[in-house]
Amino acid sequence: MARPIAGGISTWGGEGSPLNKIAGLGFDVPLDPDLLDQIEAEFQQRGAPVQVELSNLAQPGIGMLLTRRGYELVGYENVLGLALPQLDTSAAGLDVDVRRLREGEDDAWLDAVVEGFASPDDQGVASHESFPRDVLAEAIGDLTRAAGVVRYLALRQGDVAGGASLRLSDGVAQLTGAATRPAHRRRGVQTALLAHRLQDAADAGCDIAVVTTQPGSKSQQNAQRQGFDLLYTRAVLVRPFR
Repeated sequence: MARPIAGGISTWGGEGSPLNKIAGLGFDVPLDPDLLDQIEAEFQQRGAPVQVELSNLAQPGIGMLLTRRGYELVGYENVLGLALPQLDTSAAGLDVDVRRLREGEDDAWLDAVVEGFASPDDQGVASHESFPRDVLAEAIGDLTRAAGVVRYLALRQGDVAGGASLRLSDGVAQLTGAATRPAHRRRGVQTALLAHRLQDAADAGCDIAVVTTQPGSKSQQNAQRQGFDLLYTRAVLVRPFR
């Protein structure tokens, strides 16, 4: 379920889902407190906290409004961008094979991505969230079934080492769902997945690629090595269930 709010969107993906949030609000549309009241009431009825991802480019008054309503700062995320077709694939893992998902590989892809997300890397600022594997699998499955999403599998020494996805829309390439199995980390898997998707995005005529990372993480480091720059930081604020 999704509904617009202040130029952004409020989504509900089910009990405990990582898709339960409000994102993208306040860039050029004022926040209507009455509409926010309604959304908060809906989350309250479901027994869930309300999470807002607020960009530092949003209207400044929104952060003050949220904190006055009881929202608490719990973390940050960085959104990085790269103008295409600017590419640097020199650091891609030489022993990692990346290709688009083939028929019959859905389960292998999902297992690898869920395992990677369920075992977060310890570099950089830790995420404030963690989810059970079944909840992760359902949310990732929902996201990758959306229109315009392409999935990729990374193979290393014959084993499924990780996976990722790419969404193309109106000249923008959104790099999503990238995860590496713990046994294959620090072997160039993420770099290879990133380089392959960027090449596909450039070939498709995209003007810009964007990716979201935890601050100081290995994912951010890999993206910056490919030429990505920070576009904005978003604060994650949560209003606890009452």
